[in-house]
Amino acid sequence: MASEVLLIISILVFGKLFHYCDAKPGLNPVVKTKLGWIEGLRDNDCNCSMFMGIPYARVNSSNPFGAAIPQETFQNVFQAHDDSARCPQIEEFNNTYTGTLDCLHINIYVPGATKPKTPLPVLVSIYGGNFTLGFAGRYIYGPQYLIRHDIIFVNFNYRVGPYGYMCLDSPEIPGNQGSKDQVLALKWIKDNIESFGGDSDQITVLGVSSGGVSADIHVLFKKENLFNKVILESGVAILPIYLQPEKDAPQRLASHLGVHVNNLNEAVSYLATVDPRKVITATSELNLYFGLCIEKQFQGIEAFIDESWLNKKPQKINDMTALIGYTKDEYLVLYAERPQCKFDNLNIFEKKLAYDFDIHHADFEGMLDIVKHFYIGDRNENDMNNRYEIAEFDSDFTYIHPIHRTINRYLASNMSKIYHYVFSYEGNRNFLKKRVHMKKPGVVHADELGYLFDISYFDDDVSVEDQLIIDRLTTLWANFVKYGNPTPETSALIPVLWKPITKDSSLNYMDINLIMKLKTRNYNRRMAFWDLFYKTNEKLQVLYKYDTR
Repeated sequence: MASEVLLIISILVFGKLFHYCDAKPGLNPVVKTKLGWIEGLRDNDCNCSMFMGIPYARVNSSNPFGAAIPQETFQNVFQAHDDSARCPQIEEFNNTYTGTLDCLHINIYVPGATKPKTPLPVLVSIYGGNFTLGFAGRYIYGPQYLIRHDIIFVNFNYRVGPYGYMCLDSPEIPGNQGSKDQVLALKWIKDNIESFGGDSDQITVLGVSSGGVSADIHVLFKKENLFNKVILESGVAILPIYLQPEKDAPQRLASHLGVHVNNLNEAVSYLATVDPRKVITATSELNLYFGLCIEKQFQGIEAFIDESWLNKKPQKINDMTALIGYTKDEYLVLYAERPQCKFDNLNIFEKKLAYDFDIHHADFEGMLDIVKHFYIGDRNENDMNNRYEIAEFDSDFTYIHPIHRTINRYLASNMSKIYHYVFSYEGNRNFLKKRVHMKKPGVVHADELGYLFDISYFDDDVSVEDQLIIDRLTTLWANFVKYGNPTPETSALIPVLWKPITKDSSLNYMDINLIMKLKTRNYNRRMAFWDLFYKTNEKLQVLYKYDTR
């Protein structure tokens, strides 16, 4: 009780003057926001103030699959001490259920013990996970490496799976609820980050994989200016990853849970009362997928995605800058150590092309063979000896060429500068490669995360080479956040100027490795093939692969 009184007195005496209390022994940092007072924690390890688990919205208990409700004013001092909340999902590390619907929280990490004297630029991260899993917090996204560069780091949870992306063409559940959670979080950050010492006019959004998809979707469909720079790592809106929305998902889930319902509304009403653990488990057992969709229009309800994102032209992005790229070997992780039995009946070319084209149309006849011959000649695609060529195809089709097309889309919409990169460093902190224990050489999807974030379960011993890449990558990213330019000047750490792509320039890219090199037109032959392929089959492109599982 005495400590609570001391805290309140401190807020009244010091908070009114500074809106940010110094972190002194026995006294945590406190800020005043538009929603009320928030108390954080002082962390000596990162020399920062941490404000974790701040609710920015709450799930509607009567309709947990629908729109979230923005957070109301705090009646008391909110203690932002816990970043462990996760939205309902089967998490990827132990393949077990985790999460609750009380999960729409923001984490803010501010360098130093006191409020910055001048507002700091802000980096906001959106996690990936194929709209099915993922969570914020320090388990993966430790902020130490980034905030030492005098930027504020922010991340947040949003709903995934059926709670985030059920799309039913109804006013109650129109679709993309998880993306709308993201919008609410970005609005909260824009409205309140100044209380933490952040510059609300200097906000960069970063996304990896489907987090990059989300960030790009916000660029394409933005209704207001919630950020002014974007970092897309191995993820853009036009990745060929989407399945047809399953409109009967509620009935299938209810039936799987042993309850007979007569119609969609009964199924949704029933599922709203069910423990999320059961809903998520049933979703997994039925192999249901939920992702982005085009929303049906309803009077009085603002749609977020109201048209196809395939050919959507972004508006008013001439004052934005982007940093966008991928890893050298993206999808090699799926094939490098796959045994022959896993190649039997793989048919990867047909399966993948069906995500982006109407492969059964008469005009597509012969196209499948053209792609096969380009990558493997007359060899059998189901032979494990072709693993590297198949990995090249999957990487090019799923990630690399969509990113090149997105660069062209941004340029066509008059984005001023685009910084393009390829991450090619192979070390001891390559994230996905380390997580799946991949032994063969290669730099695969999301591997750069281990050099941007202090991942909690990685070894504390960092090699000299890994430390160089940590210092180099975080400096480049932080410079982009601060200046809109990853190399405002050269140094011993970064000895090469990174030239942007503009309408009048070559397709420059920075090869990020122990030796930095500025190059042009990565994988030029393969990208030229796909340029011609998409131009030839433009009218056969589809938004969703129809799922026949």
